[in-house]
Amino acid sequence: MAFQHFSAPSRASSAVPRPTARSGVVHVNNRHTTRYTVVGNHLAQHRELSLLAIGLAVHIQSLPVGALVGIKFLSSRFPESEHRIAGALRELEAHGYLKRTRERLPGGKVVTRTVSYNQPGSAVTAAPEPVHTPQQPRKPPPATQKPTPGPEEPAAPAPAPRPVPRQALPQPRTLDLERHRTATALLAELHRHEPGLLLSERDVHRLAPATAAWLERGASPDAVRRTLTARLPEPLKHPAALLAHRLTALLPAPLPTAVVRPALRPDPFQTCESCERAFRAPEPGYCRDCRTDRRGRLA
Repeated sequence: MAFQHFSAPSRASSAVPRPTARSGVVHVNNRHTTRYTVVGNHLAQHRELSLLAIGLAVHIQSLPVGALVGIKFLSSRFPESEHRIAGALRELEAHGYLKRTRERLPGGKVVTRTVSYNQPGSAVTAAPEPVHTPQQPRKPPPATQKPTPGPEEPAAPAPAPRPVPRQALPQPRTLDLERHRTATALLAELHRHEPGLLLSERDVHRLAPATAAWLERGASPDAVRRTLTARLPEPLKHPAALLAHRLTALLPAPLPTAVVRPALRPDPFQTCESCERAFRAPEPGYCRDCRTDRRGRLA
């Protein structure tokens, strides 16, 4: 008769844990020792951020210092478009997980500085550089070393950008009320063809003379509409400024003017000194018949 071993399990345990609830997720957690990022539940379970913004924040927090996080670079790295990535970055900025500032370098180049916060409201500190001599190789700081928190130093204000002078819009040579009404209606209805080109009443009145200048130069309303709505940038932030630029930079050449020759005035009427017949001549004298008779008699 075999002895029973009460300390041995009655059956082999499964690698998949048994669910402790009737429904929902079951976690299989393994302890990470390398290549991991700590993310707080305030971010992972944020109720106001979109899933794209949460995932983008986790990706940015996992990157090393100096990694590229521009919109064009992220759109080339992930399947989302530039428009969606830009919206997610704005969400992270609004909730304090990201801060982007534009700074001008000593050489004049303007760059964007991006600061990622794993905890909104935390201060930005820099790790001290280790002192080394040329004879001794520079040693990296140990993995457990962390920068000590300190007061946040105010950043130097960036120089204000120079104002760009607004280019004067083209004006028609002659005032035509019917042409001006056509230009106004064309601008007011652009949003029906492109929803992003919704103009205010003030912008319509400001751009109407420039549009009338195009019509004056022989451009049809359909041709003007196609030029103004072709290949719009995404996202379209300033539709009125874009239309003003296109109306100015793409203005067609004026139509050639027809050469009008002055009409020749006929000679005034004269009275013949012989027969008193009226005839046209630059100076008083004899009519054609009397001149012929006089030449015959003299001959």
